[in-house]
Parts: sequence; C-alpha cells; structure tokens
Amino acid sequence: MTTPPLFLADPVPAAGIAVLDGPEGRHAATVRRLRPGEPLLLSDGRGTLAAGTVVAVDGRDALRLEVRRRWSEPPPAVRVVLAQALIKGDRGELAVELATEAGVDAVLPWRAARCVVRWDDGERGAKALRRWRSTAREAGKQARRAWLPEVHEPVDTTALAARVAQAAAAVVLHEAAELSLASVAMPSSGELLVVVGPEGGVTEAELSELSAAGAVPARLGRTVLRASTAGVVALGALGVLTDRWIFTRSSGS
Repeated sequence: MTTPPLFLADPVPAAGIAVLDGPEGRHAATVRRLRPGEPLLLSDGRGTLAAGTVVAVDGRDALRLEVRRRWSEPPPAVRVVLAQALIKGDRGELAVELATEAGVDAVLPWRAARCVVRWDDGERGAKALRRWRSTAREAGKQARRAWLPEVHEPVDTTALAARVAQAAAAVVLHEAAELSLASVAMPSSGELLVVVGPEGGVTEAELSELSAAGAVPARLGRTVLRASTAGVVALGALGVLTDRWIFTRSSGS
C-alpha cells in the first residue's frame, strides 16, 4: 500500500472539513491531480500531522478534504545536525536532499577553507541558501516527514567550532581518522553534530580547531566518499548506532 502524499499546512486542521489552497493546494490539484476519495497527509513541518481524504477539487488551486485524525510526532532524542561544506553546482543540493531523506534534523552550511564556492553575503549567496532550503522542504515532503530540517545561515570555521563546543557530541568525517564512526560514543540525547568537509578535504588547521572544541575525527570505512554523499551514509549509520530508527506509532486526536 502506497503512503499518501504529504502537503504542508500551517496550522494543521483538526478533524472535520478543511480546505487546502495556495501553492500546496495548487500542487495537490494540478500537479499531483488528486481526486475525490484519495487519501493525503498534512503537516506543519514542526511535528503535527493529519490524515484525510479529498472530498472535492475546487478548480486548479484548492481541495476540500475531510480530516479524519490529527496527531503529533515527538522530535528525536538525538538531534543530528549536518555541518555540510559548500559544494559547487547542484551537488550541494544533492547533499541536502539525501540528508533530508535520511532524517537529518538541521543543516549548517560551512564555508570551509577548501570550498570552491564561497556564498558571499550578497544576492548570490542568498539565492544559493534559498535553493538549499527549498531542497530540504521538498525532500522532507517526499519523505513524509513530520519535522522538516532547518537550513541555517552559513558559518565559518570559528563559528562551527563554537557550535561543536555546545553540542552533546560532534564528529568530523575524515579519511585519515583512526577511529571508525561505529566506535565513537554516541549521546542518548541532545545535539549530535556531524561535519562533512569539501571535495578538497578538511585542512589540518580546521581539524585542529574543531578537535580542540571537542569534535572527534572518524571515518566511515575504507573508501573515500564524495562530499555530497558522505552525510547521507553517516546518517544511515547513525540510524543504527542510535535509537533514531526505532519506530513508535503515535495515536491521533
């Protein structure tokens, strides 16, 4: 049985008849071509979900639906933040898309020393950040996520080190690390920060600064992964190493 498509609504309506309009209603009616009798999910991206059925299609921009139940999904006890070094072209958006599908809770764009792109403070940088945020939003909907990841403003290494110091645990993925990710002690709650460097790698100065702040260098395996795929592989491993993949069904209201 296919999981119903998810659309964003804020606030999420309670049980009864509701209307989905605006861009989400247009997408449901015109792009997805939902018709009366078909199921769908609604979410505010902050943990609240509702399940309903289409009652009528009101033109090209809106649906009327009957909401059967509404419920809340708690956030994970271990909140994974991906510090993703900026990547040239669409591979940065690919990294965000894959990490979102794998369950990342937030993305922190990192202006690492060896990044080819810099994301200046002007319109070009703002446009790139909007693309990452849009990618996270759409990937979260595709994955039927109750919680959408926040994509923060970009940081330099000094700001990243300060974030490392505040986290419950932090890991820098590094191909020369002696420890494997599986051997790193994982927190039972709080923020787990995972740092992925650029294609050119993390510099010794960056590794030293992040390690001094409390980050542990670790490797994923024998091979060297691309900057765009290392994050999603790490998230898959963390799903097993923590209780993030333990599924419990919430009761609806």
